[in-house]
Amino acid sequence: MNQASPPNEPGKQQKLIVAITGASGALYGVRLLKALRELPQVETHLLVSDAGELNLKHELGLSRTDAAALADVMHDVADIGAPPASGSFGAAGMIVAPCSMRTLAAIAHGLADNLITRAADVMLKERRRVVLMARETPLSLIHLRNMVAVTEAGGIIFPPLPALYQKPQTIDEMVTHTIGHALALLALPNALTPHWSGMPR
Repeated sequence: MNQASPPNEPGKQQKLIVAITGASGALYGVRLLKALRELPQVETHLLVSDAGELNLKHELGLSRTDAAALADVMHDVADIGAPPASGSFGAAGMIVAPCSMRTLAAIAHGLADNLITRAADVMLKERRRVVLMARETPLSLIHLRNMVAVTEAGGIIFPPLPALYQKPQTIDEMVTHTIGHALALLALPNALTPHWSGMPR
């Protein structure tokens, strides 16, 4: 059953799927949704796994309802018949932030066993942008092989690593830079990440 927020604002044209799974780093998904709210041309469709819901509560003190309020539409991950399960849905891109190794493995092997992995499978077969903010360390050979499989299928593996060359002073600055980079990977303009202008001479 879809849980929709108030009707979409006029002028929104680009659908983007955002998924939050059980890896540590629920903050990335939440900050991404907040940044996307500032882009009036984007309509966000949120998917949260059961483990992702636990992490939202544990790491940020947020409920499923709190998360739903950040998106235009929230879909039940068990609803495999929801719109994002079809290529005709026409989403421009999808990002899993954060992406657990379980979700990575399911996407790599085309399991499509819930709405998150089915939506990713659809996006890959339609040759649309899929970004997985894979969050795990150290990485086993299984993890690495799954990342290769997703990359070969056209997806982008984007671990949320801090860009220390920007000399961040706070965790918030590191997260902001990562979110800006993620938006750029989705071809969405933003001012969160300054362009590198070279080393000072």
